[in-house]
Amino acid sequence: MNIELDILLPAFLAGLLVLATHIPFGVRVLQRGVIFADLAVAQIAGLGVIIAELLGLLEQPVLVQLIAAGSALGGAALLAWIERRAPEVKEAYIGLTFVLAASLGILLMSRDVHAGEHLQDMLVGQILWVNDSQLIATALLTAALLVVWKFFRQHLGDLGFYALFALAITASVQLVGIYLVFASLIVPALATYRQPKRRYLFAFAVGITAYALGLLTSVWFDLPAGAAIVCAMAISGISFTMLKRTN
Repeated sequence: MNIELDILLPAFLAGLLVLATHIPFGVRVLQRGVIFADLAVAQIAGLGVIIAELLGLLEQPVLVQLIAAGSALGGAALLAWIERRAPEVKEAYIGLTFVLAASLGILLMSRDVHAGEHLQDMLVGQILWVNDSQLIATALLTAALLVVWKFFRQHLGDLGFYALFALAITASVQLVGIYLVFASLIVPALATYRQPKRRYLFAFAVGITAYALGLLTSVWFDLPAGAAIVCAMAISGISFTMLKRTN
């Protein structure tokens, strides 16, 4: 039990850090109608990590983070440009950006014998193996992003919003993977979009329940944690929606 707690507690804390930024961003993403933006930015950030690995820089984590953040910020600038230039078809362009970034990543990894493992890690993450240094770095970045979001979000503009969004995605995708980043961003916001009062409270309840249930299920039944949490997120969101409809 102690061994399981040693694994589950850091993973659960990582989930809380992801939710701390992704719930407010998720609400805003739904309002802006750019649902696939996080997938595109996450994939571009992952592309930066792939490039860093090909350059042999994985032993320099700070440099890897800078490359990933730079890639994500470049993606953010592209998405802001798309939203400004083609608002009517922005989702189509954003989806295309995701597919192109994913395809380029596959091409870059095509000669790597461990490409399948790397691709799986990028998609479903390794949340059970987060370490203290990752948690501390993510916590500091999360605190900074939340301060900027609270006091300056009305003055950010399109590019500022996407830049903050990109930095949050860059940190979380390396903790929990692309699929769980998308689920954490969209499911709590979607489940509570008809809940004007105490929306954030209910959204966090949905997300926290999903991380707890998914992590416990993955340990009890020896299942991949990221995929288990994504499924738990869907169950939690649907359950909340049905519960509110019966009240």
